[in-house]
Amino acid sequence: MTSVDNIEKDENVIWHQHAIDKMFRAEQKQQRPALLWFTGLSGSGKSTVAGALEHELARLGYHTYLLDGDNVRHGLCRDLGFSDHDRRENIRRVGEVAKLMTDAGLIVLSAFISPFREERQLVRDMLPEQEFVEVFVDTPLKVCESRDPKGLYKKARAGEIKAFTGISSAYEAPEQPEIHLRTHHGSIADQVDLCIASLKKAGVIR
Repeated sequence: MTSVDNIEKDENVIWHQHAIDKMFRAEQKQQRPALLWFTGLSGSGKSTVAGALEHELARLGYHTYLLDGDNVRHGLCRDLGFSDHDRRENIRRVGEVAKLMTDAGLIVLSAFISPFREERQLVRDMLPEQEFVEVFVDTPLKVCESRDPKGLYKKARAGEIKAFTGISSAYEAPEQPEIHLRTHHGSIADQVDLCIASLKKAGVIR
């Protein structure tokens, strides 16, 4: 299979700059576009916290969109499996979609295990400086495994799922995340409050 990284761009395909640009859209929405990239083990609480944060941002009047790992595999990435190549392509596609959404002036929240630093850096490099906000949902493996909402850890322990992150495949924790959440300490509301405070400090919201 040919890697997408090795496909040359057609010189006749040129990015068209529209009259209505990102700055206009952001000012119209009174927010700074950003991609909040939630990363952590399966069962860590990524989707739960991201969903609660989006709800609070919407309540405050901000314009958002939440990209969830399972949801994108129903459409955008339904042709991808779980090989190393397909997982990287999954993250690349999500990054490209998120980039278009931030160009629309949105605050984008994404919830993906994205276990490797190289993959997360790939998405960070797509965006302007300070627009990528890495949110590390730091939950111990034993806590994630005790939750096991989809029964995936049980299957991984039984050998029914190969290369499962945290069991038979590595998870590379962020070294310097912009936001560090420890979901096994404090409530979901506490995690949301921490995120809101961080976004205000960074100037994403007012």
